[in-house]
Amino acid sequence: MAKTVYLDFNATAPIRPEVVNAMVAVMEAGGNPSSVHQAGRTARNRVEEARGRLARLLGCKPPEIIFTSGGTEANNFALSSFPDRPLLISAGEHDSVLAVARNAVQLPLTSDGQLDLAALGVCLDEAGEGALVSVMLANNETGVIQPVAEIAALVHEKGGLFHCDAIQGAGKIPVDFKALGADMMSVSAHKFGGPQGIGALVLRDGLAVPPLLKGGGQELGRRAGTENVAGIVGMGVAAQSAHEGLDNYEMVAKLRDRLEAQLLNISPESHIYGHETPRLPNTTAISMPGVASELQVMSLDLDGIAVSAGSACSSGKVKASHVLKAMGASDEEAGSAIRISLGWTTTEVEIDRLVASWRKLYQRKSPKFAA
Repeated sequence: MAKTVYLDFNATAPIRPEVVNAMVAVMEAGGNPSSVHQAGRTARNRVEEARGRLARLLGCKPPEIIFTSGGTEANNFALSSFPDRPLLISAGEHDSVLAVARNAVQLPLTSDGQLDLAALGVCLDEAGEGALVSVMLANNETGVIQPVAEIAALVHEKGGLFHCDAIQGAGKIPVDFKALGADMMSVSAHKFGGPQGIGALVLRDGLAVPPLLKGGGQELGRRAGTENVAGIVGMGVAAQSAHEGLDNYEMVAKLRDRLEAQLLNISPESHIYGHETPRLPNTTAISMPGVASELQVMSLDLDGIAVSAGSACSSGKVKASHVLKAMGASDEEAGSAIRISLGWTTTEVEIDRLVASWRKLYQRKSPKFAA
């Protein structure tokens, strides 16, 4: 049986072998980072070493990093820390932002998937000073990269705070917290080869936030509870590997571009969302008109190819993408799109298998070939 072609890196990346080895060693060693004896001091040193490794990947200071249980917690932490501020978010945000910001003003996207900066300016004026704005660095479905530094400057000019969900960007493109100008930034380990269940919120030095959890005062008093040492160490090792491997994404981008050219050659009426604007080097959101997203995902899966119909954080449900609809796609158009996301393990042979499977499905199901 042929090996599964895994092309769903934006849902979760395969855990790196060096991460597994490091985590096993930590779990075997044990130790509470808050204990003062040798085992505790060793665990504390491992946590702080991981914090430093993650800081190098993110272009921030180690003390600005607060470890969380993942990206969803980091987003919730950021957006719930300032309940008295008007909240503005982009219409293309991840569900972990949308769900906690149900009463927020949603900022429109342009047809290429970028934030409408003129609309942002108007909404900031209407909100008055002190708004909290949350815009992701790179979209998890389309890969479209936002002009975050420009957005942050506009927000700060109006006296507001800016949060950036960088979960999909970290490890795929260079990320520099200071250069982006964000006050808060969320990341998640399993998107760049670390374990699931561990993430971080970066808080600008000097930004006062109430503690997310109260108790023993861990994580500089911001999140109490005994640290997930194995997870933190795994995140740190993955961050180091991702930082060292950023150049590999130039080859990933070439594979992605080759894939898109071949798919459009088979299906010229297909549309690639955000293709004319900066995108993550690994991400393609493409439609197969007249063929439902769910059918495409299932058909490819039967051929041993794993892709998705958008975000993987909707309890396994396949529904028309709110991101694509915010870009102007109709329900029918959004309902015929899938997301293909490559990674550092992707090969030309795997791309060829996907193209062959896509061609077979297209010729079997596309209305163009209907009798």
